[in-house]
Amino acid sequence: MHTWNASHIYHHSFLLTGIPGMPKKNPWMAFPLGLLYTLTLLGNGTILSIIKLDSSLHEPMYYFLSILALTDMGLSMSTLPFMLSIFWFNSPEIPFDACITQMFFIHGFGVVESGVLVSMAFDRFVAIRDPLRYASILTSGVIGKIGIGVAVLARAVCVVFPVPFLIKRLPFCRSNVLSHSYCLHQDIMRLACASTRVNSLYGLIVVILTLGLDVLIILFSYVLILKTVLGIASWAERLKAFNTCFSHICALLLLYIPFIGATMIHRFGKHLSPIIHTVMANVYLLLPPVLNPIIYSIKTKQIRKRIVQIFFRRKVRT
Repeated sequence: MHTWNASHIYHHSFLLTGIPGMPKKNPWMAFPLGLLYTLTLLGNGTILSIIKLDSSLHEPMYYFLSILALTDMGLSMSTLPFMLSIFWFNSPEIPFDACITQMFFIHGFGVVESGVLVSMAFDRFVAIRDPLRYASILTSGVIGKIGIGVAVLARAVCVVFPVPFLIKRLPFCRSNVLSHSYCLHQDIMRLACASTRVNSLYGLIVVILTLGLDVLIILFSYVLILKTVLGIASWAERLKAFNTCFSHICALLLLYIPFIGATMIHRFGKHLSPIIHTVMANVYLLLPPVLNPIIYSIKTKQIRKRIVQIFFRRKVRT
């Protein structure tokens, strides 16, 4: 069997896939994808602008929300421009190094988003458990360390950094057609013509030590939150406490349910239609960045009020 050396791999390229089995309908997908991209940038950009301009929102909860919005924008910018080039311009080819770079950012932003949701779970726990000391516990310095430093960005870079090198060491002499409209580690290594045991093992360890551990920490946090809320005598206060967690719970469901579904289908649904694999993979990457700002805008009174004020002023001026 012919094996490619490192110089061949460097100049190799992959072909991204649009809608399996329906190439004629690919151009029509450019319109909803373009709409999703626009909504993602507009929604998250609005959240960031409001939090930055309104000094009353310079609180721990909104700092974490800003980090989540930046992460969602980064994830969208890593995937949607390449997807639009496939569906709109019929340009599925992506250079090897560009594919590896996109893979790094997709997995990196995924780990960052999971870490941000853990930080937000801690934020909700402190706000409900000890509201009087909330501002003193979650100071700007603590938020910087939790939201931007060691526990989120540094962790994501450390765990994802070896992945491109694990891919680049593999020879590729099979088909260069990927299963999705973007580059994923498990999808690329499937095309290698050498043992991928190290890649598979490392990927499993990363998932367990990041997403798996994050889920356990979040569940533990909500057990403590539930215990605290049930200890509140007033039903109105209980409802108010639960309501502060609603947006965060929605963000958790939007990230983890599609991820688990896509993982299960990838592992055990090989007999299913390729369209199902494509839909689940796209839902995992495209929906959270679009829906997160909508959910937080609707459920967060301060942000909703500010958006209404901006819209009303513009309406009056026109």
